[in-house]
Amino acid sequence: MGYRAILLDSELFPVNRKTGVIMEFRETQAIYLQIGDYVCEQILLGRWNEGDRIPSVRELGVDLQVNPNTVMRTFDFLQNLEIIFNKRGVGYFVSEGASERILAYRRTQFIEQELPLFFKNISLLGMSLDEIKEMYIHYTKQNRIAG
Repeated sequence: MGYRAILLDSELFPVNRKTGVIMEFRETQAIYLQIGDYVCEQILLGRWNEGDRIPSVRELGVDLQVNPNTVMRTFDFLQNLEIIFNKRGVGYFVSEGASERILAYRRTQFIEQELPLFFKNISLLGMSLDEIKEMYIHYTKQNRIAG
């Protein structure tokens, strides 16, 4: 089965027509975690559904042009979060309830890591929550996001 990675965000996952996705890794986060973000986004976008087989360690390594050991570390991490599971000799599959687990994990990560920096910056810039709310409403309308 040929898996083809899809463009998610032009900054994070640009597409090379011959090989699929080329990851442009950020230096600020471990590569295995960035690959984990990619896998999670495929699940959240409905490209890989509960019970679906996902690309093998080798397939994903080739698609993303990374060492299979790095992909294996990603898969171990996602298994520990119960987002994927392994059927020995068959492959890795999306776990039941994976989307909910991903959202819960991402919310926690956002609240603990990104939100404090966001609050610090709006405070340093002297911005009000009303300004932020207006910008958020404008953003969701422009990007057709339920807000």
